[in-house]
Amino acid sequence: MSNDTQDKRAGDESLAPQQTRIMDRWSYLLAWLGGCVSIGTFAMGSSLVGQLNMLQAVVAIAIGCFVIGVALAINGAAGHKYGIPFMVQARGAFGFAGTRLPGLVRAVPAVVWYGFQSWIGAGALNAVSAALLGWDNLVAWFVIFQLLQIALSVYGFKGIKWLENVGSVFIIGALGYMFYAVITKFGGEIDANITSIEGTWGMPFWGATMLFLGIYSTMMLNVSDYSRELHKDVKPGVLTTIYSMSILPATLFMGLIGLMVSGATGTADPIKVFSSAVDNTPLLVTTLLFIAFAQVTTNVLNNVVPPAYVLMDLFKLSFKKSAVLVGLLAFATFPWVLVKDESAAGLQMFVQTYSAFLGPIFAVLVVDYYLLRRRELNIAQYYDPNGAFRGVNWAGFAAVVVGAAVALSFSSISWYASLLPAGLTYYWLMKHWAPARRFLDGQESAAAAEPAGMTRVARP
Repeated sequence: MSNDTQDKRAGDESLAPQQTRIMDRWSYLLAWLGGCVSIGTFAMGSSLVGQLNMLQAVVAIAIGCFVIGVALAINGAAGHKYGIPFMVQARGAFGFAGTRLPGLVRAVPAVVWYGFQSWIGAGALNAVSAALLGWDNLVAWFVIFQLLQIALSVYGFKGIKWLENVGSVFIIGALGYMFYAVITKFGGEIDANITSIEGTWGMPFWGATMLFLGIYSTMMLNVSDYSRELHKDVKPGVLTTIYSMSILPATLFMGLIGLMVSGATGTADPIKVFSSAVDNTPLLVTTLLFIAFAQVTTNVLNNVVPPAYVLMDLFKLSFKKSAVLVGLLAFATFPWVLVKDESAAGLQMFVQTYSAFLGPIFAVLVVDYYLLRRRELNIAQYYDPNGAFRGVNWAGFAAVVVGAAVALSFSSISWYASLLPAGLTYYWLMKHWAPARRFLDGQESAAAAEPAGMTRVARP
C-alpha cells in the first residue's frame, strides 16, 4: 500500500517524517479555503478606511494573495518532499537549540489570533442566544466556545480535513451573502466614503498589500506543517495555484467587507455590523453562526497546529496535550481588548511588527533549502540532536536580527523589506563564517540519502 493511501488515526501527529499523506489536491484546496476566513482580515480591511478606494483595495488584496501563494509553495517544498514539519525544517538553519527562536516567533501570533477570533465567534453565538433564547452572557459563551475548539483540535489533521472540507462550501455561500447584505444596507455610505475617494497608489497601497500578506506571513513560515500531509504527486505549479485560489476568495470578501462596513458605520466589530445590517432574524442567525463557524475552521488549522508543534518540539509533549495547552493559553490573550473599534490600528501595528521578524526567518529558510542545500536534505541529521545541527546556528540568528532591523525601519512594508538583507546575510555567513560551516558540512551525504531511510528515523 502506498504511503499516500495509508490510514491515519485522528490526533496521531508526530514530528517524525510524514509517510501517511491524507490530503489530495482538492481536500488541500478546501482545507485552505475554510482555514483562511480570518476576522483579522476584516480588521485589516477596517484599517484602510480613508486610505484606499475600492479598486485599490481589490488590487492590493489580489497582489498580496499572489505573493502568499508563491511564498507558500516555495517554503512548503521541503515539507512536501520530505514530510518534515516546520520545527524540523528549521534545525538546519538555526540548530536544534536555536529553533526556539523561529518556533516562538511563529507561536505567539497564533495564540493571540486564536484568542481574538474565539472572542469574535463567542460574540456571534451570544448574539444568536440573545435573539432566540433571551440569554445574554458573552463570557460564558467564550468559555464554552473555546472548550469546543479545544475538543475539536485534538483530532489533528484527520479532524481538520473533515471540518474544512465540509465547511468550505457553507463559508463561501455565507461570505457572498454577507457581501450582498452590506452593499444593500450601506450602498450610499460606501459610495460616498470609499468608492468615490481618490485614494493612492503610493506607499499606503503597497503597505496594504503587506497587511493582507501579513495575516498569512505566519503560515508562510510553517507551511511545511500542512504540505507534509499532501499527496506527493502534486506539482509545484499546481500547489501555487491551490494556495492563491483558496486564499483569494476569503481574503477578498473579508477584506472588502471590513473596509465597507467600517467606512459606512465607523465600527470595526463585525457582530455589531451584521446585527444592524440584517433585518431578517433567520438570515441574521445564519450569518452569525457562519461567523462563529468560520473562527473554528480558521483556528484549528492556522492557530492550533503551529504552536502545538512548537510545544511538541520544545517540551516533548504529545500533540493532544499541546493542542489543549494552546487552547488554554488563548484565554490569556485578553481578546476583549483587541476587538474594540479603536484596536484596529493596534492590530495593524501588531501585524507589521511580527511580520518584521517572520519575514527574515522565511528568507533564511528559503536560502538554506534552495541555495545552500540545493533541495537535498540529509534527513538523518535533522533528527540527530548530537550531530552537525546540535546547538545554535548563530548565522541564522544574525540574519534575523539584520532583517528585522531593516524591516522595523520600514514598518509599513516590513515583510518585504526584511527579505533581501536577511537572505544575503545568512548566505554570506554560511559560506564564509567558520562557526557556521558545521551546519553545511552535515550535508555531505545528502545526495546519497535514500528517501526510504526516513522511515528508520526514531520518533522524537
